[in-house]
Amino acid sequence: MKLTKRQSASTSSANAVNRRAFLKGSGIAAGGAAFMSMLPPAMMQKAEAAESKMHSYDDGDITKKRSVCTHCSVGCGVVAEVQNGVWIGQEPSFEHPFNLGSHCAKGASVREHGHGDKRLKYPLKKVNGKWTRVSWEQAIDEIGDQMLDIREKSGPDSVYWLGSAKYSNEQAYLFRKFAALWGSNNVDHQARICHSTTVAGVANTWGYGAMTNSYNDIHNSKAIFIIGANPAEAHPVSLQHIFRGKERGAPVIVVDPRFTRTAAHADQFIRIRPGTDVPFVWGMLWHIFKNGWEDTSFIEQRVYGMDEIRKEVAKWDPAEVERVSGAKEKDVYQAAKTMAEHRPGTFVWCMGGTQHTIGNNNTRAYCIFQLALGNMGVSGGGTNIFRGHDNVQGATDLGVLSHTLPGYYGLSEGAWKHWARVWDVDFDWLKNRFDQQSYEVSEVEGEEGTTGGSGATPMFTNGIPVSRWIDGVLEDKENIAQKEAIKAMVLWGHAPNSQTRGPEMKAAMEKLDLLVIVDPYPTVSAVMNDRTDGVYLLPAATQFETYGSVTSSNRSVQWREQIISPLFESLPDHTIIYKFAKKFGYEKELCKNITVNGEEPYIEDITREFNRGMWTVGYTGQTPERMKLQAANLHTFDKTTLRAQGGPCDGEYYGLPWPCWGTAEMKHPGSPILYDTSVPVSEGGLPFRARFGVEHNGVNILAENSYTAGSDIEDGYPEFTADMLKELGWWHELTAEEQQEAEGKNWKTDLSGGIQRVVINHGCAPYGNAKARAIVWQFPDPVPIHREALYTNRHDLVEKYPTYEDRRSFYRLPTRYGSIQAKDFTQDFPLLMTSGRLVEYEGGGDETRSNPWLAELQQDMFIEINPADANNAGVTHGEQVWVDGPEGGSIKVMAFVTERVERGVVFMPFHFGGHYQGENLHDKYPEGTAPHVLGESCNVVFTYGYDSVTAMQETKVSLCRVRAA
Repeated sequence: MKLTKRQSASTSSANAVNRRAFLKGSGIAAGGAAFMSMLPPAMMQKAEAAESKMHSYDDGDITKKRSVCTHCSVGCGVVAEVQNGVWIGQEPSFEHPFNLGSHCAKGASVREHGHGDKRLKYPLKKVNGKWTRVSWEQAIDEIGDQMLDIREKSGPDSVYWLGSAKYSNEQAYLFRKFAALWGSNNVDHQARICHSTTVAGVANTWGYGAMTNSYNDIHNSKAIFIIGANPAEAHPVSLQHIFRGKERGAPVIVVDPRFTRTAAHADQFIRIRPGTDVPFVWGMLWHIFKNGWEDTSFIEQRVYGMDEIRKEVAKWDPAEVERVSGAKEKDVYQAAKTMAEHRPGTFVWCMGGTQHTIGNNNTRAYCIFQLALGNMGVSGGGTNIFRGHDNVQGATDLGVLSHTLPGYYGLSEGAWKHWARVWDVDFDWLKNRFDQQSYEVSEVEGEEGTTGGSGATPMFTNGIPVSRWIDGVLEDKENIAQKEAIKAMVLWGHAPNSQTRGPEMKAAMEKLDLLVIVDPYPTVSAVMNDRTDGVYLLPAATQFETYGSVTSSNRSVQWREQIISPLFESLPDHTIIYKFAKKFGYEKELCKNITVNGEEPYIEDITREFNRGMWTVGYTGQTPERMKLQAANLHTFDKTTLRAQGGPCDGEYYGLPWPCWGTAEMKHPGSPILYDTSVPVSEGGLPFRARFGVEHNGVNILAENSYTAGSDIEDGYPEFTADMLKELGWWHELTAEEQQEAEGKNWKTDLSGGIQRVVINHGCAPYGNAKARAIVWQFPDPVPIHREALYTNRHDLVEKYPTYEDRRSFYRLPTRYGSIQAKDFTQDFPLLMTSGRLVEYEGGGDETRSNPWLAELQQDMFIEINPADANNAGVTHGEQVWVDGPEGGSIKVMAFVTERVERGVVFMPFHFGGHYQGENLHDKYPEGTAPHVLGESCNVVFTYGYDSVTAMQETKVSLCRVRAA
């Protein structure tokens, strides 16, 4: 049914919907029905064909295209109506199992990104301080010549390739391959600064660093525990799944420093001091162990090292938990009791837990809590990690990271040789693309072993992470473990205002020889620097102007259809990658097995290439054909289990969530719940992964008396190799061709898939069957412990809970910890500062603040401040204030006086940009591209601080001062 406005007196002002009400209804309501309930009846009627002989502007068939929202990681289905190549209408997919016909404000307005007038329309370069239009050919030639000159003089690592969580999987894979062929591991993307500590902490606990269950599986949870996450604003559509569980009786517990919109729906809300997640979680475990609520059988069979956790937890009695975190004993006890009495319960977290110098400790503590209660490998349980961007999960899986190749293979020689075989390039040729000097001992841990003990060349060492690229530019050359500092920076689909240390970033941008920005929008990168030349803006197409696959937070891989052709002079990211490769002379190696149409690599061929190589995480079974078939049959999938009931996809799980084992011919259905031993591996079941050997300190770390249903090996076992198949007498089950390929290989390097096929036929998991680790002996803190933030507001706790010592070289750079924490900043900067998201905007906000429907909803950058602190500072609600940070940054924002934050704590959103330390940068944007809403970036005042394992930035704890403007 179409809705039209009836031309009659009934649409009087009494019945009209004003603009504010319309925006509220269309943007905030969960679905179309909610908005329609606001309309007066006279505004709704079935559309009738007009009997007019006049030519209509909208002649032409209307086709519907299925896509996926390009904002958060829920993966909501979008149905676009296209006529004559124009995107004329949009509605949520009512058949889609994730969003069930609903959209949030951002999702409801994605059409604007396809038609937004604020977009970059053609390539630009800065000449004498003015933006000048150039052709694509001129831009690629000039940029390429400068980069090749830099490469020749300073080495390949002097060009930094910063990729994007906005790529499709195919584009992400091609980008990482492109960087490898360039000869550098200085490549990264947004995952580094949002969930890198999740990936590291979770993967090193039980094998894979991703959400174990799904949004939909929360329907089956008996308890829902949310810490450091605000899905009501950050992942609004996910809230309906949380509500489904709540409606079925699951109590909701929210732990956060701030009373969020999510907290408003909680059965229990507990406020903690920012940065004290480990004390709080250990406080809950203290009660669990004291009362004997742990699952001893599960721990005995499937967990290694819990006794060491008991020793640490014993230090966190209720008094110490309250002293450090602020949480009272009765609240901690009640939360622990609720989780113990309502099993299985799920554990949800987001960036509130990850963005800390001890972020990896936090995420491991969350996992250990679930292990103690036996909540893993069961429907309704698990760790439901809410990722950020729409394809941050996929871009991570596909290896757009400075420390690994696609599929988390790492950077060892074995990993490079595996991918050289997949790419069909000579390993020695590939090796010679890299700088051949050695600068540091490798700290690389990968799927194919660890390189260490001697000097390693940059090919085998972690590159500089995006969180530290500014130090790669500004640090003294002799302190950087590569030939030269970074000379050229490519910011591709990235918002710089989402990163800390704004003033130093500005200085780094200005020191570069070359700055290249590739994006549908100019981004803050175009305006925060004072460069007059050496800056290029290249217009990338949005994901609605191309097609391919995208991986949502639950590991489901979905296929997007192309809605419209690229607008203006924009080009798809994979086309731009090819253009650069052609300029650099390795386009043939890049696309040796990929068809190229003009200058556009064929997406389906890229998919098939990573299908051929990503055995580790099971990206091998999701072929284009299988994904497209699922997209055409959304209605057949159960909205809770995600399993197709009949139809052409019968028995498959939606999105074929990885691992989807073996080749597509095996028809593996995907793995909806990781580590579920009650289901055969062939149907999606799994044990914990045997990634860390078979014993540690002489103690067995394989599973004991625990195995997946139907397993021929009824105990723990290591990961499978060709030799192991021979010992078991299974080798003859491989075909002759499979035997030839599999000889000397293992389950993750056998390109035939034969090892995986045979192993699964025997009911076993290719990656082995081990215990989860409560102790990660390779990490700085093998047992998760509490350490105070570098800029702590409780300097009295530093002696007992100090940070780390400074490190000489960490991801190629010196990294400070103790030397910063040694100084007490609280006298001058008394307020504890944290940051987070708003429902209206996403990421750095360049797209969403350029969208008029969203811009109307939130027009001012602000700081939430408690009434007592506001009164002490002499400011009132709605007034402009200055926020000063201890490293010299200052921003001018609006005061939002509220008790959402407790006394001594302030909160700011991180989506704003376009102002800098009181200066409006509007006129620095190319004409017509400035977002509708501009504001200060909170990260101008957020400070230094990096996780000890992943170099995650610390944006959830710092200090500031607020004063009247």
